[in-house]
Amino acid sequence: MLRFSANLSMMFTEHAFEDRFVAARRAGFGGVEFLFPYAYVPESLAGAIEGNALGLSVFNLPCGDWAAGERGLAALAGREAEFAQSVDTAVQYARVLRAARLHCMAGLAEGAEAEACYIANVRLAADRLARIGCTVMIEPINLHDMPGYFLSRTDQALELLHKIDHENVALQWDVYHHERTHGEALAALPDVLPHVAHIQIAGAPERHEPKGQGGLLAALDTAGYAGWIGCEYHPRGATVDGLSWLKEARHAQSTPQA
Repeated sequence: MLRFSANLSMMFTEHAFEDRFVAARRAGFGGVEFLFPYAYVPESLAGAIEGNALGLSVFNLPCGDWAAGERGLAALAGREAEFAQSVDTAVQYARVLRAARLHCMAGLAEGAEAEACYIANVRLAADRLARIGCTVMIEPINLHDMPGYFLSRTDQALELLHKIDHENVALQWDVYHHERTHGEALAALPDVLPHVAHIQIAGAPERHEPKGQGGLLAALDTAGYAGWIGCEYHPRGATVDGLSWLKEARHAQSTPQA
């Protein structure tokens, strides 16, 4: 049975952030995720997660100055010390939140120096997070939404996983980003699935509800995918009004196939 987590940075925004955990549970989600927890006291977030019997699928390492346009530090040569400090901060939150996965954003960069920096920094993060049983995720993000982002293609991510060569690093595969870059995602599933530890979904190209992805979800269910599927999309209206796709997906899993 597939497990779905609600991205509280994008969904249930009609509620204050602290109230989105309750809303997600009431809507039938078993887990949550969010972009950055660092503006909140970790113990308060842990209480909201545990108090609502939710799992935590993923959150991001600190990414630099988001308001100024920074989108990660891992590939930024010359800022290795800042990246190492960001890992320390993430570890503090991961311990309290009992996180099993953290996404390491690459940043806006290009070239061989950026790649070497990225590989070294991801390995450093993987070593530190392994001590608390937490896996480092890398995720390709499409260049339409994030121009200049270092890691933008699924095939590039798979190649980098090979170069990083660390058992504590895995792929966070966002179907929306894949389809914005490569087109239909289902055909890529056999190549991607052995490397995946977290999947995210949204409808392309608007990044609204993930309607029309029943074939992909069915394939994941058939393959026995046991990780979370993060719902990282912007609802067209009130979040609960657009959840018919989730009901349909669950009904399909519970209906015997001929």
